[in-house]
Amino acid sequence: MKSLRELDIKGKRVLMRVDFNVPIKEGKVTDDTRIRASLPSIKYVIDNGGKLILMSHLGRPKGKINEAFSLRPVADCLSKILKRQVKFIPCCIESQATNLMQEGDTLLLENVRFHPEEENNDLEYAKKLAQLGDVYVNDAFGSTHRAHSSVAAITFYFREKAMGLLVEKEIKYLSLLLETPKHPFIAVLGGAKVADKIEVIQNLLPRIDKLLLGGGMVFTFFKGLGYEIGNSLLETDKLDLVKKLLDTGGNKILLPKDIVIGDKLDKDAQKKEVVADKIEQGWIGLDIGKQTITLYQSVLNTAKTIFWNGPMGVFELDRFADGTRAIANKIAEREATTVIGGGDTIAAVNKFGYSDKVTHISTGGGASLEFLAGLKLPGIEALE
Repeated sequence: MKSLRELDIKGKRVLMRVDFNVPIKEGKVTDDTRIRASLPSIKYVIDNGGKLILMSHLGRPKGKINEAFSLRPVADCLSKILKRQVKFIPCCIESQATNLMQEGDTLLLENVRFHPEEENNDLEYAKKLAQLGDVYVNDAFGSTHRAHSSVAAITFYFREKAMGLLVEKEIKYLSLLLETPKHPFIAVLGGAKVADKIEVIQNLLPRIDKLLLGGGMVFTFFKGLGYEIGNSLLETDKLDLVKKLLDTGGNKILLPKDIVIGDKLDKDAQKKEVVADKIEQGWIGLDIGKQTITLYQSVLNTAKTIFWNGPMGVFELDRFADGTRAIANKIAEREATTVIGGGDTIAAVNKFGYSDKVTHISTGGGASLEFLAGLKLPGIEALE
């Protein structure tokens, strides 16, 4: 694949797919992390005389125009960040404005998902989008696992196409985890569901030294071991699979020794710590306990490479945030290659103030998991 740096962009219209799928409340962007992630590519095009046309999706408008999912507030936000005008175009297939651009100009098109053809990877829709630019750049790593028109089909209409600087960085660090990690290589996986992590676990197990598990997903593992889990999360259809994973993983897989339980999922819940196989009827597992924190931190102390996806508990509630905070703290202080992925994990790292203390924060979410699972990403294949 070519990099943006290899394209001749001076005086050309650069059609760049970005991931500006950001939270908006009352017409204002409330978290600009994904916008800032593409700033290196955006500034590169502006500084090198390109005419920049940005396109993105926002939310799930189901192929219909819906003002709640308009990218207009994002144009305002990006204008403030860049300290220059980003003109908003209320139709993503309107070409007139792009023909009048000067070098260094920046436009943001309306939500590409306002058209149902986008999610169908429709070639005719992709052709209309492609007419807006002279070269194509994909800097939306978080969308590369989608076979959508603005990500995949559109590349058929460009001789000059490349990955943006964010996508280049994502591939660099995620490939490092799969191909050349320094050992010990420790993976930390949490979050609610085993189903979301199965293929990642299977693909990483031969490559890692230890896998530390936490979050709601561990209770399906506990149930597979015959533990009492009370009212904790359970995926009954995954019980046979977790048993196989435990057999395959052997001593590589570490499960929590103790659990913080609550009588309800609430900020005012009663809580106590119990041994992992002694969760009481009617109670819910909501965090890892102190013994587990100590164990996991001791393992992380040995690591030269760390990948973390998924919180250890319901960190949004302060009463059940200790496990996630402790893991974030330990990863932040390690002199190792540290890669963090997943929306909730990023939110946790931001909440506890460690976002500038890790090597790489992947914006990919589902895309990073599929990459680490060894799956082909349509948006990446389309650039090859």
